Amino acid sequence: IERHHRENLKNLAFVNEREHSSLDPKKDRVILLVREPYWIQAYWEITKTTADRVRVALADVWFETSPVLRLLEISVGTSTSSVETVVRQIPIHGGVRNWFIDVPNPPKSYRVALGYATASGKFHLIAKSNLVTTPTPDHGAFDLNWSDIQSDYKRIYAMSGGYSNVDETGNELQLVFEEKLRRPMNVPAFVQMGNGINNDNQSFDFEVDVHMVVHGKANPNASVTLAGEPIELRMDGSFAVRLEMADKRQVLPIVARSRDGTQQQTTVLSIERNTKVMEPISRHLEEVDH
Repeated sequence: IERHHRENLKNLAFVNEREHSSLDPKKDRVILLVREPYWIQAYWEITKTTADRVRVALADVWFETSPVLRLLEISVGTSTSSVETVVRQIPIHGGVRNWFIDVPNPPKSYRVALGYATASGKFHLIAKSNLVTTPTPDHGAFDLNWSDIQSDYKRIYAMSGGYSNVDETGNELQLVFEEKLRRPMNVPAFVQMGNGINNDNQSFDFEVDVHMVVHGKANPNASVTLAGEPIELRMDGSFAVRLEMADKRQVLPIVARSRDGTQQQTTVLSIERNTKVMEPISRHLEEVDH
């Protein structure tokens, strides 16, 4: 039983029952999502055929290898070509299909490589992800479940390089989003085809919404509240909170208190949103042409 457990931990095709996967993947793929300025998420699917092939290929060193994610930082070299630098090697295990990775000093560009590391330091690559760029710290955080992504999937998809990745990894990103959301992404035709094609026969949808990001920095040991609700500080004392901006006037006190309670500072934000939706205008095509 113990040996079987160890094999499952090493097997990237093994899926824990909690993952609720009723179908085996038909291809190997890795995608990378931007979750917030300091966090990205890797998601992968590995076929049983590939897992068996890797074990045979590694042969005698199989028992000395471990599954890993290599975090690659992407920078532009002197000749404008991109340079990949391995900045971290993260041990992972079978039974899961996603991993959260903390990344410092945004904005930066990354991709991940999934594979096996040997005891001698060699790396056996299985697949690489799409390229993503983390946003500046004034962006808010996102929830961590696919079901919660639905309300903001277009923004997450865009921040994860969905509209700029024109290679196969970009297509994989769209496929995974569509599978998990269980509906088409409706990516505009001009993005898919790289030209100005537009389908005027589709319904003319137009929605506008506003979110507000409150960000700042305090002593890392302080406690900070926004409208009475506690705010989690990062290690350097910085914070960013994404809020719905209701169509009204809001007064939001932000209070920072020292750990011993002897010092307190308060900043009050007074914010008003006033939205007016104008009557739609419809014209016949002949009118536009003239």
